[in-house]
Amino acid sequence: MSRLQGKVAIVTGGAKGIGRHYSLALAEQGAQVMIADIADGKDLAAEIERAGGSAAAVTCDVANEASVEAMVAAAIEAFGRIDILVNNAALYSTLTPRGYDGWDTELWDKVMAVNVKGSYLTVRHAAPHMIARKSGKIINIASGTPYKGLPRMLPYVTSKGAIIAFTRALSRELGEHNICVNTLSPGLILSDTGLTNTAHIEEEQVKVRNTRAFKRDAYPEDLLGALIFLASDDSNFVTGQSLVVDGGSVNN
Repeated sequence: MSRLQGKVAIVTGGAKGIGRHYSLALAEQGAQVMIADIADGKDLAAEIERAGGSAAAVTCDVANEASVEAMVAAAIEAFGRIDILVNNAALYSTLTPRGYDGWDTELWDKVMAVNVKGSYLTVRHAAPHMIARKSGKIINIASGTPYKGLPRMLPYVTSKGAIIAFTRALSRELGEHNICVNTLSPGLILSDTGLTNTAHIEEEQVKVRNTRAFKRDAYPEDLLGALIFLASDDSNFVTGQSLVVDGGSVNN
């Protein structure tokens, strides 16, 4: 039996990269999926429909409140409810590693606007629909990097540390409404978008692999079991937590 049958999920940044895999996995488990991305997600929605699932796509800039509000309204119009929110949209693969003093304030602010404010705005507009139903799952995508203090990616690591704190505080506020708020924190994942920026791979891949208990590279498929766990009824008494999926790297 599909574990998410009858549920409706929003996936920000859900059209490509790791987000594409999230969208497909949720649909495969029976969820109706709203793919929200600055990239065009219509082809992915059509792919899900051809496979027997249910999906729609809308262009959304998570750093823009009007765009987020319209996206949430589109999800309600299409599917009538929101059960799962995956806050995945983030700036990472387009960033080039550099020293702490190499990040101009404009780029710093852009990273924070997408990676931190974007998650807040989607919660601000989606959570009321969960509160009305006294049920919901919010999955904020963070990273293993705040636990390790990855150098040369200061705004990204800072933003993902903020997401972990955001999750902990928000879980306290939404607990009375029976809404679970958790963080999925991946390690370095070799996705199609990540591989387009070879600076990340050249600087991090071997070092990260050597810190893992499992001495291998990680791929989007490695995250999907944890995602479905956090989205399903299996995690109904789990909230305020960060599930790190990185092959044991943060244990070293």
